[in-house]
Amino acid sequence: MAVSRRAFLGSVAASSALLVAGRADAQVPREIRIDYATYNPVSLVLKEQKLLERAFEKDGIAVRWVQTLGSNKALEFLNAGSIDFGSTAGSAALLARINGNPIKAVYVYSRPEWTALVTRKETGIASVAELRGKRVAVTRGTDPHIFLVRALAEAGLTEKDVKLVLLQHPDGRLALERGDVDAWAGLDPMMAAAEVETGAVLFFRRPEANTWGILNVREDFAAKSPALVRRVLGIYEEARRWSLDHPAELKRIFAAATRLPPAVVDRQIDQRTELTHSAIGAPQRASILAAGLALQKAGVVEQNVDVQAAVDALIEPAYLAKPTH
Repeated sequence: MAVSRRAFLGSVAASSALLVAGRADAQVPREIRIDYATYNPVSLVLKEQKLLERAFEKDGIAVRWVQTLGSNKALEFLNAGSIDFGSTAGSAALLARINGNPIKAVYVYSRPEWTALVTRKETGIASVAELRGKRVAVTRGTDPHIFLVRALAEAGLTEKDVKLVLLQHPDGRLALERGDVDAWAGLDPMMAAAEVETGAVLFFRRPEANTWGILNVREDFAAKSPALVRRVLGIYEEARRWSLDHPAELKRIFAAATRLPPAVVDRQIDQRTELTHSAIGAPQRASILAAGLALQKAGVVEQNVDVQAAVDALIEPAYLAKPTH
């Protein structure tokens, strides 16, 4: 049977369309892997309310939650491909990017004062300079670690002038309370709990040196599934706005996840967590760049690194289509 040229070309076009659609479908993951963390209260709301699960159920996409105990763990999981989205501090994300972790910072979940330098009342430590020769608990690769490095540099010291004890954040608090260390680069909510429950002293605070709470995505995931990234951020926005509108419920969810008493929850949520930002842009660039340059001056980042270029490569605001504040 003869086939007309028009019919033949139409058949080829239809077949090509099917092939393209098939390739596009192949790009859609069957599972989204995302972290939740006590230092990211919005993630706790997302998880409890199952907002992602409900949104993606009709697409046949499952949601797997992975707890992270600090920026270092979130970045480790992102680098290993164990999660697709991870919560970190902005400065920690920058260091990871400089060191080859292929991530993009796409969203702001909080503007926190979540770290300070902490000691026990009986040590008498009242300044950073007094840390010379002292044991300091810290979680390497996190905002508290970077905060410590910057504080030491300001006091004319380096990490070599103190005795670092490398511990995850909860273990750092325990080490301080047991007297195994003299100070701790703290992280909320453990830091707030130490203040309320044991009278721990925050002897060095610098709110502006706390870099923003940033949600990161693996670069290859974003390249293959940009529409999914936009949808996830849109749902994050729902949870953030809900958190602002329902502070008592936010505290209930936070308390249930952390098992912390009301006084500790109030301190972290009311005093040290601001949720009025979402879009990642100029303020975050400035804060992260300042941290990166300070770390370069302190010798943590090599002198041949173009910190500005690294910040530009890290931050990608395009996925949040309509940022709200």
